[in-house]
Amino acid sequence: MFKRLFLVALCISGTLSAQDYFFKKFQPFNAEIPSPETFLGYGIGEHHTRHDLIVAYLTELARVSDRASIYEYGRTHEGRKLIMLTITTPENLKNLDNLKQQHLAFTDPGQSVSNYNDVPVFINLAYNVHGNEPSSSEAALLTAYTFAASNSPEILKYLNNAVIFLDPTINPDGRDRHTQYANMYQGNPLVADPQDAEHNEYWPRGRTNHYWFDLNRDWLLGINPESRGKLTWYHEWYPNVVTDFHEMGSQSSYFFEPMKVNASQNPIMPKENYEDLNNLFGDYFASALDSIGSFYFTKEVFDGTYPGYGSSYPDLQGGLGLLFEQASSRGHKQTTKFGEITFPFTIRNQYTSSIATVRAAAENKGMLRKYQQDFFKSALGNASKSRVRGYTFKDDYDKNREKAFIDKLLLHKIDVYKSENQFVVPTNQPQYRMVQTMFETYSKYRDSVYYDASAWSVANFYNIKYKPVTSLNLGDKITSTADLVKTSAVQKTDYAYIVDYDDYNATAALNYLQKNGIVVSSAFKPFTTKTNKGQTTFNYGTLVIPVSLQKKDTDKVFELVQKAQQKFQVSIHSVSSGYSSKGIDLGSRYVSPITKPKAMMLIGDGVRSYEAGEVWHLLDTRVHMPITKIPMRNFNRANMDKYNTLVMVSGNYNLNKKQLEKVKNWISKGNTLITIGSASKWAIDKKLVKEKLTEGAKKDSTEVAERKPYVDAGENLGKESIGGAIFKVDLDLTHPLAFGYRDTQIPVYKNNSVWLAPSKNEYATVAKYAKSPHIDGFITKKNKEEFLKPSASLLVSKVGSGRVVLFADNPNFRGSWYGTNRLFLNALFLGDKIRIPE
Repeated sequence: MFKRLFLVALCISGTLSAQDYFFKKFQPFNAEIPSPETFLGYGIGEHHTRHDLIVAYLTELARVSDRASIYEYGRTHEGRKLIMLTITTPENLKNLDNLKQQHLAFTDPGQSVSNYNDVPVFINLAYNVHGNEPSSSEAALLTAYTFAASNSPEILKYLNNAVIFLDPTINPDGRDRHTQYANMYQGNPLVADPQDAEHNEYWPRGRTNHYWFDLNRDWLLGINPESRGKLTWYHEWYPNVVTDFHEMGSQSSYFFEPMKVNASQNPIMPKENYEDLNNLFGDYFASALDSIGSFYFTKEVFDGTYPGYGSSYPDLQGGLGLLFEQASSRGHKQTTKFGEITFPFTIRNQYTSSIATVRAAAENKGMLRKYQQDFFKSALGNASKSRVRGYTFKDDYDKNREKAFIDKLLLHKIDVYKSENQFVVPTNQPQYRMVQTMFETYSKYRDSVYYDASAWSVANFYNIKYKPVTSLNLGDKITSTADLVKTSAVQKTDYAYIVDYDDYNATAALNYLQKNGIVVSSAFKPFTTKTNKGQTTFNYGTLVIPVSLQKKDTDKVFELVQKAQQKFQVSIHSVSSGYSSKGIDLGSRYVSPITKPKAMMLIGDGVRSYEAGEVWHLLDTRVHMPITKIPMRNFNRANMDKYNTLVMVSGNYNLNKKQLEKVKNWISKGNTLITIGSASKWAIDKKLVKEKLTEGAKKDSTEVAERKPYVDAGENLGKESIGGAIFKVDLDLTHPLAFGYRDTQIPVYKNNSVWLAPSKNEYATVAKYAKSPHIDGFITKKNKEEFLKPSASLLVSKVGSGRVVLFADNPNFRGSWYGTNRLFLNALFLGDKIRIPE
């Protein structure tokens, strides 16, 4: 199949133009509107197209075509434009505001409208969320041109019945990283050898965005500007159909929905979505791909259980999310077991599916509108059937973490209220299914093998102490987080300032003060003292700023303390005496100056880029602290003595004996190594620390294995992995790594099989899984009983005068685990203060 179509692709440079190869059937085209080939100066598929050229071409279409307009909905971390091209008939475009209001009436359960076929269907064709899956953005150019310029009766009919919102590149930063790579190594003639550099990107590769985040996991979490911009746009328009175009391994074919059976026991999305609509659209895709001789498969893999995909989030908004996966050429041409696969061929399949999506939506617009209307009405109906009337939550100590969670609720248009001293989220609202997503937890599942996470109760990500209620008093509606955190202005003192360390932003304030030359201490025991606000009790880790001991004068110290408070909205107290009415005094030996972190992190081949990006993002965007990223290829010549902290995230570290000794000697000098996930296992395996892994029950070597069907092997083995679940740990609140916490039990996120045995040192196990650890997500009974329950989540192990902080679980997962970020940040800022008694 690939070989035959490759021969067709060769004709591009012969008797046929690139345009004819893709869309000859949609002639005639308006000659006044340039094709992509005319505008770019090369045929689609001959090179990878840079994002700025994609934007330029679509901008030109909007200028010359009366069917199109363009809108910028955001900018990436690197400043690239995120754009949406709207395409429909000139009449629809002029009347778009009115059509929008008619469309939104179907999403309002309070309105009763039935003109389902009178309003054009709203379609969001979205492409290239993974930057190194580039065929879809090229297909976006072809699709845009087709709908902007074709005068084919078929295309005109679709335009009359649809408003198309075309998002050509969801991840421009990642795409351009890959585009530069692929074009840089493109040969002439093309090199099809899979071992060629063109087909093997360098780390971190182009899949992810600037901070190495997978944006196709970010729709629910909304951490990055690309996702936040798209979510804001989404909740303005609520499209009926949304596409999510991807690529997969070169040895495969093409995938479109329906997916495998939904893994949830009781999916919160309507059954009509993943059965009726998926099957209906699947028939259109099959027919379109059959017509060009492409092979494909459905139903075997992928699941839409996790609501953070581009193909699953729309399913929770009354729309239909559609996943497509094209076998990748990983460059311009590559040899596969089926022959040679070319870039133009991969683009053609994506383009064909784009047109088929519009056709299916336009021909079934009444059904899609009725479905969306029923979706939001059934949300209220489902809410009324539940005993739970809402969820209440509050945090008396950490208002900025609470604010971050409320921001996430508002981003998804979830109604939130403030009633007396707590917040209330009612279930009786159109976004009831998103309320379920944020708060509900599950222990029973239909399936056991997940494409991604099996737990996503976002309230637990933020360590929010919430409870379901059967009655509620709503109070005032929250429409913005701007004024949620209110701190009284710090008063000037000549003695000392005290900063509450319970607040999420306290670490950022600490870094700001240190960066500006202020010496800040940490209280290793609680105390109660008289402040400008009266008698106040302070927790473990409270920050103390002695004024007279600074190298700066009193006025300058006050100015910097003021700026820290204004910038990070943390509570700061003034005191005029070091004497405490209870607990330690401010001059106690338990009040110790904090060493400014000088951190480095190993990156490059073998290192898990997702986790490295999460560390980089956390420090850049929330703490505003630099971290030196040292590529593995440079490690031999790196001067480690410039740093006091080394971070090693999950990965396969192939350090030789000399390199391992270099790390060990550096730690022994009094420095701190922080390991996460498989890096913690590596540290144990390499005997860098005297800790062990949990072994589990030993198998009887004489026992005969139960015979099982071969076809089930993948599923049976797959369920033993931890795809992503939430568990409860018991925390030692007196340990420096736990400073800032008030509860002895907190949720953690586990998506690996790293099981740390509790340390033999009585003081070294900071967090151990609770006796009843399960909160949310799938885990086998064997894993829970033999590995989870006996294990630790966080250890500290002594190495010479230094220490290794071992995280079994990722405290920074997807930039969203506000509840465990503090553990990691404490390791950075307080690591050298940890003394492990022997």
